[in-house]
Amino acid sequence: MKQALIIFAKNLIHGQVKTRLAATIGNDMALTVYSHLLQHTASVTNYLPVEKIVFYSDNIEQRDVWGNEVYKKQVQAGNDLGEKIQNGFIYAFGKGNNAVAIIGTDCLQITSAIIMNAFAYLQKHDVVIGPANDGGYYLLAIKQMHHQLFQNIRWSSDEVLKQTLAICNQQNLSVYQLAELSDIDNENDLTEELRQMLQRKTGKV
Repeated sequence: MKQALIIFAKNLIHGQVKTRLAATIGNDMALTVYSHLLQHTASVTNYLPVEKIVFYSDNIEQRDVWGNEVYKKQVQAGNDLGEKIQNGFIYAFGKGNNAVAIIGTDCLQITSAIIMNAFAYLQKHDVVIGPANDGGYYLLAIKQMHHQLFQNIRWSSDEVLKQTLAICNQQNLSVYQLAELSDIDNENDLTEELRQMLQRKTGKV
């Protein structure tokens, strides 16, 4: 089974990342947090034995945490998040992969093992999904395109997981749910490790 991992990442631009977090701790610290999240995601995906494709929000960067020798690089395309995710899967399947997973870069709890387990469970299920505690998901894996999974979803809301599971049920798709993890979206989500890192760097938080 040829496997691919899609990673959706925002370009590391001051004032354009972690905007909900920045609203309370400021753009400088939000940028520091997102840089840490990118580094974490790169560290847990770098050595995975699958094809890895980073989809940037704005433009491809050549010198960053995503090494050119490890990651293929693309730019997200679409009018909303659902269309962008759908196009990412279409691209990965078009490269001959028959098992594709997508993750973002907001989850400090994600590990290499969790991602590889998703591919393992996908062998016996149509869909594998990793629920996030904010009502979304941190991972989605499929073996073939199911366009309905990316349509008529209230993206960036606490309804995403529930609506996605409802679509799976309507389409008679078997689903395996991974352990629920936390995304870092606002100040309340900051872990003690992140707070200490910010304090060391800025003397605040």
